[in-house]
Amino acid sequence: MTMSLEMPPRDLPMAGEPLYERLAEHYRRVITSGTLVPGDRMPSVRAMMLRHQVSLSTALQVFRRLEDAGWLQAKPRSGYFVRRRTVPALPSVDEPENPSAPMEAQFVGLHESISKVIAQAQRFPEALNLAGATAAASLYPTARLQALTIKILRHQPTLLTDVGGESVGAVLRQAIAKRALSAGMTLSPDEVIATTGGVEAVNLALRAVTQAGDTVAIESPAFFGLLQIIESLGLRALEISTSPTTGMSLEALEMALLAYGNIKAVVVVPHLQNPLGSVMPNERKAGLVRLCARHKVAVIEDEPYRDLLDDAGQNKPLKAWDRDGGVIHCASLNKVLAPGLRLGWMSSGRWHERVKMLKYAQSRNNESLSQLVAAEFIGSGAYDRHLFQLRERLRTQREATADAIARYFPTGTRLSVPVGGVVLWVELPAGTDSGRLFEEALTQGIRIAPGTIFSNSQRFASFIRLSCPQPFDQTVDDALQRLGRLASDIGA
Repeated sequence: MTMSLEMPPRDLPMAGEPLYERLAEHYRRVITSGTLVPGDRMPSVRAMMLRHQVSLSTALQVFRRLEDAGWLQAKPRSGYFVRRRTVPALPSVDEPENPSAPMEAQFVGLHESISKVIAQAQRFPEALNLAGATAAASLYPTARLQALTIKILRHQPTLLTDVGGESVGAVLRQAIAKRALSAGMTLSPDEVIATTGGVEAVNLALRAVTQAGDTVAIESPAFFGLLQIIESLGLRALEISTSPTTGMSLEALEMALLAYGNIKAVVVVPHLQNPLGSVMPNERKAGLVRLCARHKVAVIEDEPYRDLLDDAGQNKPLKAWDRDGGVIHCASLNKVLAPGLRLGWMSSGRWHERVKMLKYAQSRNNESLSQLVAAEFIGSGAYDRHLFQLRERLRTQREATADAIARYFPTGTRLSVPVGGVVLWVELPAGTDSGRLFEEALTQGIRIAPGTIFSNSQRFASFIRLSCPQPFDQTVDDALQRLGRLASDIGA
């Protein structure tokens, strides 16, 4: 039987949308429909050019886009083949039930309980860390960053002893503004503020739009670092139901905005939400921005993971839909380039001048050397090559980890496998105490993150966040096998 790979009329490119994106979407549908199956050979580059009357550059972009997203695999001197994609052997984590009205909470004492968990883990420094959200050092471009550092210091030998100033920061801001264009954000370099990582950016954003006693809507579950910030600023948190697939519930958020009159900001991680790993569809991101603009509520977009998505180019930041300066975009290079640089950045919309003042009062300018190193790297083709390699390695590690969880964990375990990043959100059988599992695992040399630190409620007491930061080997496999046995014993 002859397979038709021609694009029907409805698949023709729309105005303003790149042709290679439309062609890539067409072939994704061909693969997901079963017309092309794993192992099938794709048309050659030349055949692609002739069939769709496109240039060599466009044809290559189609193949690279599909390869980046994990749909194709290139074989030397053989062409492109449909990739065998791992199907999760466990059911996904259940979707949340939206309550009639979200319940407001004052995070009293939560910081102390989170700090207790962190301190307890730090007493076992040799434990295998399956709790973090950062990839292993071996996956970052160490040699290239080291060479850039040496080159920069050779040309500017007093860089570490000079006071530094705006001219250094301008180099990084320019590089970031250029990079933002590919994500759908049109920013001038003057709209970019460098920060000490993403946490400082979110902290500054909250300080700019709230004061003690105000309410902030957040995802549930949420990154425990955000919960600590909220408590430290004396804010009240409103947990909004969040889907493990599509992110924060806009329906629950709208209900909350109507029910509570003092919500000043919504904090959301639209891509690879921590800990769920969810990705908010573009249409829901646009809807979130419109909803918050209508209610005159600031949106704080925490965006440390988007570049780790298998198909990052298809997912725009919330800021891309911002028309009135109501979105504060907070980004970080810690997870995607180099944790040791401790660099982040933000674009603060109509709060730009206030954030600049708060940043100066809080920590002054960022250190010069790291900004110059980052600016040169992300402004070069080396950055995209690094991201491609990092995504591919993380994909392999996620698939191997998910497979091990399916083999070793007790019956009834559920698992959300994200389309990027290093964290997996695991739901253990009902009644399994993740706090006790955390403690028992530490004694066996394994570090995990219990679900209790991701919410002020007890709804996630039987959940854990597991990470796959390093290449999967026998050590990791053995650790997951032991962890699975522990979970079975504790849940029995």
